[in-house]
Amino acid sequence: MIRLTQRSSIAAALAFALIALNCAPIGYAASDVSSPSDARITVSDDLGHNVTVRRPPLRIVSLAPAATDMLVAAGAGSQLVGTIEYSGQPASEANLPKIGSAYAIDMERLIALRPDVVVVWPDGNNPAQIATIQRLGLPVYDQEAVTLDGIGESLRRLGRLAGTSAAADREARLLAAKLASLRREYAKRARPPSVFLEVWNRPLYTVGGRELMSDALRVCGARNVFADLPPRPPAIGVEAVLARNPDIIIATAPPGTAAGWLAQWQRFPSLRAVKTGWLMTFEDQRLIGLGPGVIDATGEMCGKIAALTRQDTEK
Repeated sequence: MIRLTQRSSIAAALAFALIALNCAPIGYAASDVSSPSDARITVSDDLGHNVTVRRPPLRIVSLAPAATDMLVAAGAGSQLVGTIEYSGQPASEANLPKIGSAYAIDMERLIALRPDVVVVWPDGNNPAQIATIQRLGLPVYDQEAVTLDGIGESLRRLGRLAGTSAAADREARLLAAKLASLRREYAKRARPPSVFLEVWNRPLYTVGGRELMSDALRVCGARNVFADLPPRPPAIGVEAVLARNPDIIIATAPPGTAAGWLAQWQRFPSLRAVKTGWLMTFEDQRLIGLGPGVIDATGEMCGKIAALTRQDTEK
């Protein structure tokens, strides 16, 4: 694995490796360098950066689980030549070479895959390693949707990158229809209940207002009690939760742990969510992901919130 403190010497060594592999840059055969300009396409990624690659089909390496899911949904699964190891990896990725984790990839193995483009998660991958990949001349595509509506747009952009626009557009339309249906069913509430999303218990973490999970609450007709926090907020204290006194606490925990997280809140009987019993487990890991599955998970969460609040009104 690459040590970050060695990145300057590593970059030089890898540049030498590129020459030895006759890559100019990685992913392009020597004959491609003198190809006419129409052998390349330029697309815009999710952060608005222009990315130039050869015409599809491509050799794509994905450095994030959500990016891999999005590429598959966009119809580009057959163009994936490598990805990373992560918990809950689907069987469909079993045969793909793994080149490390989201935080530390093996650059030599990346080079050996000769990718045409590397799809990264800007807020999750190691920034120093992304910079090294760029210095090596590899096209880097930033993929990250920050709203549920943005997932469809992200899919369409990946479709343009991979030459699979028909499949990507079809999936984007399907997701848009699901979202519209959820909003019709759940979004209109006279008083949206306030929700504390507990995404980790020790230390205590939640999400800010400009994140997919917060957007999911809005679709469900609820509001994030910590919506004023920035994306990826730091750990918070129990006192902050007590001060904001949410109507509902949802433990978005790993499977088998959510009930234990919620049990800790019983120590605070004055908390509104504890008084009413509006403590909800939600262990569908698609909700904390950034891929297309978050929309189906949102539908499940909306149903659970509606059932929880309906039980109270029917008492």
